[in-house]
Amino acid sequence: MNQQTTAAPLGPVMLDVVGTTLAADDVRRIRHPLTGGVILFARNYKDRAQLTALCTAIHVARPGVLIAVDHEGGRVQRFRTDGFTRLPAMRLLGQLWDRDVLAASKAATALGYVLAAELRACGVDLSFTPVLDLDYGESGVIGDRAFHRDPRVVTMLAKSVNHGLALAGMANCGKHFPGHGFVKADSHIEIPVDERDPAEIIKEDAAPYDWLGMSLAAVMPAHVIYPAFDKHPAGFSRKWLSLLRKDMGFEGVIFSDDLSMEGASVAGNVVQGAHAALKAGCDMVLICNAPDKADQLLEGLDASVAISAERSAARLAGLVPAAAAIDWDALQKNPEYKAAKKLVLSLS
Repeated sequence: MNQQTTAAPLGPVMLDVVGTTLAADDVRRIRHPLTGGVILFARNYKDRAQLTALCTAIHVARPGVLIAVDHEGGRVQRFRTDGFTRLPAMRLLGQLWDRDVLAASKAATALGYVLAAELRACGVDLSFTPVLDLDYGESGVIGDRAFHRDPRVVTMLAKSVNHGLALAGMANCGKHFPGHGFVKADSHIEIPVDERDPAEIIKEDAAPYDWLGMSLAAVMPAHVIYPAFDKHPAGFSRKWLSLLRKDMGFEGVIFSDDLSMEGASVAGNVVQGAHAALKAGCDMVLICNAPDKADQLLEGLDASVAISAERSAARLAGLVPAAAAIDWDALQKNPEYKAAKKLVLSLS
């Protein structure tokens, strides 16, 4: 699917496309030198053939560009019909862990494999998963997307999911650093504030990011302010991202969350937010559901900030699958896939 031989270095902007096929404006944005990724949503999906054609068109427009999607399972799964397996919410894996640790680990690996294999068969390169937030039982926006309240359980289940993703040739992205599970507010529409002691947050919520170590390929920080640690939301905070890089030794990609969300508004307009996120340590910034703002970002982003990052471009290239995917028809006959799918379906 990916034409990597002629690929230019990936820029630091991930944006979306409007519909189920590429319009001229979509192609123009994708070809912009500051673009490095495209994120898909449910509105971009009609059926598998259409999705595959769309991904092919995106890769033709910009060889090597990273195509991503939020495809976690449960209520956050963009593609659900025409053969896509309905993936359970991650909380079900946590509940299974409480009954049978080894069965939960096996199921988590199977789920990661099915998730990634189906997406890759259609040309999608990356899913923004797993959620590493802790399940405090208070956050409506996180809720059953979280594996468990115990950070040790979250770490082990996430590691198994990541293993499954890797078996299908897909990287992973842990979110939302250092933790979105405690606050009730939804950063899509509000600016969440977590007033807790930073020592508690680092010991509990952020622990999976440290423990996962080199098995974690990418991280997405939370649009949450932790005022006892820094006045800026984590994705715009040099302090938080330095803790991730230096104290935890994280060497992978750091994505901002969507700059069009309300939780990002404290950083200013979309261009100011992108500059703030990149200067804080993000490798790539996301702008979603706002084509006019995407144009503003591509036109207004300071190239000296954006392209200062040869290291970022190298990290981003590492997320693009290196091997060809199994196509959909062959996947349906694959014994590993069939066994994994049967196990995943048994969870619901």
